[in-house]
Amino acid sequence: MEKNRKQVLKAVRLTDLIEYHEASVVSRTLIDKKAGTVTLFAFDEGQGLSEHTAPYDAMVLIVDGEAEMTISDKAYRLKAGEMIMMPANEPHSLKARARFKMLLTMVRS
Repeated sequence: MEKNRKQVLKAVRLTDLIEYHEASVVSRTLIDKKAGTVTLFAFDEGQGLSEHTAPYDAMVLIVDGEAEMTISDKAYRLKAGEMIMMPANEPHSLKARARFKMLLTMVRS
């Protein structure tokens, strides 16, 4: 437990916690609790997620690169440092126009 506690208390750059892989989407779960999850993703250029819905509200923060997200048929172009809220049960998708990394925070309660 002490070793894990020291890791948690260390300041880190989000972009350093995950690497890009050619023609892939990579994910790393940072927090997984009953109340919600925090997951870091790295998308190579051209990669994406097809349209889907989630039963929970979520927030996406772009930490590197640029992405195009569609939420309920409306497109948004997001760059590093920008965030967007995704309401529960609304259809959404995303595409990497350039390599990008994002932090997804999903709230289950």
